[in-house]
Amino acid sequence: MHAWARERLDAHSKIRKAEEAVILCGQLLTQQSDKSPHKWGFERRIWPHVESVNRSFRTLPRLSNQLGKSELLFDAASNMGQLYCNHGLHSQATHLLEWALAGQERFLGETHSSTLSTVECMAYVCHMQGQYVKALEWYQHALESTEKTLGEDHPDTLGTIGNMAYVFHMQGQYEKALEWYQRALDGTQKALGKDHQDTLTTVHNMAWVFQMQGQYEKALEWYRRALDGMEKTLGRDHQDTLGIVNNIAGVFQQHGQYEKALELYQRALHGKENILGMDHLETLGTVNNIAAVFRQQGMYEKALEWYRRALNGMEQTVGMDHPSTVILMGQAGQFQG
Repeated sequence: MHAWARERLDAHSKIRKAEEAVILCGQLLTQQSDKSPHKWGFERRIWPHVESVNRSFRTLPRLSNQLGKSELLFDAASNMGQLYCNHGLHSQATHLLEWALAGQERFLGETHSSTLSTVECMAYVCHMQGQYVKALEWYQHALESTEKTLGEDHPDTLGTIGNMAYVFHMQGQYEKALEWYQRALDGTQKALGKDHQDTLTTVHNMAWVFQMQGQYEKALEWYRRALDGMEKTLGRDHQDTLGIVNNIAGVFQQHGQYEKALELYQRALHGKENILGMDHLETLGTVNNIAAVFRQQGMYEKALEWYRRALNGMEQTVGMDHPSTVILMGQAGQFQG
């Protein structure tokens, strides 16, 4: 809305227009899945509109008391908060999520699914800022509510348990992480089956912990368990299957088995190119991994060739300002005088 038109609205109309703008913006953000190859580019295109909506949103007086009781409105504000978090703007994310949560708790209730979703988002923002204790407090809040309303073995409850395990994982509390991952695994196997995707994701995460601990044989055992299940359930060339292949390659890379690592990275790369395209972020991540193997082997010309391939793809797909592009520029720059 142009400034000259906005100034001609009375206070009530301004609030209604703010509602409509927030809801529209929030709905746009839900149209792009997390794994969409065009997600970052889409967000960059609509970013000026998000910023405009957020400025209006923050300047209206006593917004929380005057806006309507629309679940869509609070969900939209929560979605905007997630967007700011994903772009590393944690202060803005926290402001939006706190506002959304206050409205959801007041008008929808503390145990409403939308409320709990925002609680999980608050936990995630804290996690991304390295505020692990606070993140665990928010996850514990969500866990107590989901256990009470949905039961201990509900997928949402088990998802929160898995998220708490991940925080312990990132803290380096590996034994605690394994304990909570095991709790999630026991629940998902019971509720969903041993070959369900959620179960296999937890198996994969446990393999990752073993890898971080340097228990490479155990890591490979659990990665292969996850891989066997994913191949059976989703197929050899599914995106998630190929992600596990990529991670198994990483174990061999860490163990200095470079030829085996390259073989598996190539399998992952060919599959991702076929199903996702050459410039998808996951495809380019594997290209970057191959470059790193060549670098570790001392094959610097080959490494630079693959780093440039990854960098060109990142620049084309998500632009020069994407965090991964900046990192790749630094890696490629180390080879140039």
